[in-house]
Amino acid sequence: MEGGQPKLNKPCILLIVIAGMERFAFKGVAANLVTYLTEVMKMKNSSAAKMVNNWCGFTSMLPLVVASLADSYWDKYTTILVSSFLYLLGLVALTSTAMEWPWIPTSKTGAASCLSWSLYMISLGQGGYNPSLQAFAADQLDHHDQLPSDNNKILNNNNENKKKSLFFHWWYFGICTGCLLGISFLAYIQDNIGWGLGFAIPTAAMLLSIAFFTSGSRFYTYNKQTETAKFTKSLEYMVAAFRSTAAKLIRLQNKDALVGTHEIELEEKKSLCLEGDIEGLGEIPDMNPIDILKAAWRLFPIWVLLLTFAVIFQQPLTFFTKQGMTMKRNIMGGFKVPPAALQSAITISIIILMPLYDAVFVPFMRRMTRNEKGITVMQRMGVGMFLSVVAMAIAAVVEEKRLRTARKSEMSIFWLLPQYIILGISDIFTVVGMQEFFYGEVPARMKTMGIALCTSVFGVGNFMSAFLITAVEKFTGGGGEKENWFSDNMDEARLDKYYWLLAMASAFTFLLFIIFCKFYTTRT
Repeated sequence: MEGGQPKLNKPCILLIVIAGMERFAFKGVAANLVTYLTEVMKMKNSSAAKMVNNWCGFTSMLPLVVASLADSYWDKYTTILVSSFLYLLGLVALTSTAMEWPWIPTSKTGAASCLSWSLYMISLGQGGYNPSLQAFAADQLDHHDQLPSDNNKILNNNNENKKKSLFFHWWYFGICTGCLLGISFLAYIQDNIGWGLGFAIPTAAMLLSIAFFTSGSRFYTYNKQTETAKFTKSLEYMVAAFRSTAAKLIRLQNKDALVGTHEIELEEKKSLCLEGDIEGLGEIPDMNPIDILKAAWRLFPIWVLLLTFAVIFQQPLTFFTKQGMTMKRNIMGGFKVPPAALQSAITISIIILMPLYDAVFVPFMRRMTRNEKGITVMQRMGVGMFLSVVAMAIAAVVEEKRLRTARKSEMSIFWLLPQYIILGISDIFTVVGMQEFFYGEVPARMKTMGIALCTSVFGVGNFMSAFLITAVEKFTGGGGEKENWFSDNMDEARLDKYYWLLAMASAFTFLLFIIFCKFYTTRT
């Protein structure tokens, strides 16, 4: 491709649709899970919140473990099929708990146990499914259209980078569309029609996505090494290494025995041939732990600096919603806006503005920076991190205003929209940039691990958010003259101070990010 804008091929588009269907299924379960735990399973609010936080954190961290195995021993296609099967079983089990089928325990303890098993089976399936699917989809990018001529080498590299950036851009658009439908459509069904149907629809969506995935098998681009080939290559390498070591030992023994010169030379030649067996095997398919640690350690500083963004990423699910519950929500007569519905503002802003990123922002920045992608991946993440600081500062100012007017009049819930929308814009920059960065900065044999590293940022961020709340509560909720920032009485709580704390922490990590980027050299 020598001119014009890059286009994604049919396998990439199909896999983006499949990813959106998976997000529809997952968000259909996760977005309203707290309500199910408290209203149907009769759990306490605190217990339900802890269960959801732990499950979300575990789900986000598990890909790190599964991805290392997938990169070393399994091929992505097989990993996706096996993981999707486990994923589907978990969804079926979860639906069973809501359907009250005969084999589901009726006791509270038994029902809770079945629920936990179904949720963690979903986590296990998703642990291999998500990173493998994204890495497999990225493998479908057209590499065969590159011309061998040296004169076209730079052009081909630019086209490949532009296409890769376009892929991650639209991948995030696809999963955001799935999330939006899962949050809005399924939450309404679960609350107003029934939980059985509300969980059965995500199960059907996952089953349909598996059918779509297998239907495209003949069109996919596969790595040359299948799962069996990887295993066989590993055995060949081990045998060749063993033979080479044995030959060296024989040579040393022969030297000690003062055998003839001709025999020693013969053994040396044999040894060299055997050592050549290892070199002749080509690239070893599995990454040893040292290689994995080296690759991960190189990315570790960026991974750490993104954790504050991940903590901010959790706020719409918790305290933003809590703010909305205290504000004026009436529109069109008696209809009240559900506070959690404002989470859709993030996804809607992403869906609306993401096409403008390619159509307007990239061409504009390309003229200024002479970079084919407009801005670099590192700059893209930095812009998003800066916008997250702005979002938290706006949230703090709005909360301060709410507290000042709480005793006089109610503020409209739509005052919260700016902080939601800016967080949505920051996602377009940072989250998409993170996916491209972690995928591109790892060796070819660790692409699934790269995607898992990206996902793990939000898993650890989930745990960090819970830890930070506990720490702040300890120092501000001890009674006496201390202000309880998280008081149950929202007119006495000081969420504005908590938001300023997050804004300052995010600003500090943003400055460290800028400094580190000056010394970091990308692979691409």
